[in-house]
Amino acid sequence: MDNRKINIVDTTLRDGSHAVSHSFSPEQVTAIAGGLDKTGVDIIECAHGDGITGSTFNYGFSKYKEMDLINAASKVIKNAKQAILLIPGIGTIEDMEEAYENGARVVRVATHCTEADVGIQHIQAAKKMGMMACGFLMMVHMAEPDKLLEQAKIFQEAGADYINLADSAGYLLPDDVKARVDKLVNGLDIPVGFHAHNNLSLAVANSIAAVETGATYIDATCRGLGAGAGNTQIEVLAAVFNRMGYNTGMDMYAIQDVAEDIVEPIMQRPQVIKTAPLMLGYAGVYSSFLLHTYRAAEKFGLNPRDILIELGRRRMVGGQEDMIVDVAYALSQQKNKDK
Repeated sequence: MDNRKINIVDTTLRDGSHAVSHSFSPEQVTAIAGGLDKTGVDIIECAHGDGITGSTFNYGFSKYKEMDLINAASKVIKNAKQAILLIPGIGTIEDMEEAYENGARVVRVATHCTEADVGIQHIQAAKKMGMMACGFLMMVHMAEPDKLLEQAKIFQEAGADYINLADSAGYLLPDDVKARVDKLVNGLDIPVGFHAHNNLSLAVANSIAAVETGATYIDATCRGLGAGAGNTQIEVLAAVFNRMGYNTGMDMYAIQDVAEDIVEPIMQRPQVIKTAPLMLGYAGVYSSFLLHTYRAAEKFGLNPRDILIELGRRRMVGGQEDMIVDVAYALSQQKNKDK
C-alpha cells in the first residue's frame, strides 16, 4: 500500500467562484470554510475566481469585497492552511500583503505555463513574509513536459514550496498527465501537484493519474464547482482515494455533508458537462472563457462552439478574455460574407 500523504487543496471558494458569478457572501464563506476545516483537507483557497483583485470588468465583478471574504474564512479556519491565488498582472505583492493581514498563509502564484519568470518576485516576497508559496503553471497542455520542467525550475529556484500543474482547459488525457507529472517529479527537489478541470469528464481520472505518477497535492472542489464543467469533485475523490488506499486525512462522510448540506443549496445550477464546456476541453480553451463566450455568441448570433474552436486555434490564454469579442466579431463578419 502507498503510504504517501496526499495533500488535498480545496478550491471551492476560489475556482468555484466562477460557477456562482463571484457572488459568495461572507456568511457563505464562513459556512463553507468552517465546514471544510473540519473535514481534514489540508489547504482551503479563497479568492476571486481569477485570483485576488480579479474583480474587474474583464473577469467579472465580485458581489462582496474580496478581502472581507478572506478575512471571514480566516476566522473559522483552525486546522487547514488558508490560501489565495495570485496572477501577476492582476494581483500585486501589495495585494498579497493585504491578504496576509487578513489571514492568508499560502499563496499560489499562477502564470501561463511558459511564463514562470513573471512570478519570481511574488514567490520571493511571499517567502520573506513567511508564507508557503506554490508555483502554479496554467494551461499545461500548451507545453511539452521538458518545457514545463524548465519553467517549474524557475519557480523552484525562486523558493517555491511546491509546483502545481493546472489543466486549465480540461484538455489532457491521463497519459498526458502522467508524462507531465513524471517529468517534474523526477526533475525537481520539491513536491508536485495537479489541478484538473472536468470538461472531458476526466478530472477524477486525471487526478488519479497524477497521484499514481508521484503528485502529492491535488486540487478539488465541493460538487465539482468551478469554471467550465468544473473541477475534480472532492467528495468523489475522497471516496475513490479511500478505495485505493491513499492517505488523504479526509473524513469521507464529513466532506460529503459539506458538499450536500452547505454548498449545493447555494449553487446557481448543477455542475454538469454541457456542450460548451465539452468543447472547451476538446478545443483546449481556458475554462473561465466560457461565460464570456456565451455572451459573445448571443451578441453576434453565433454558435458558441464555433467561437471556442477558433479560440483554441488561435491558442488564446488566460488574460485574453477581451479578445473573445474580437474573435466573435470576426466570425460574424465572415458568416455574413458567406451568406
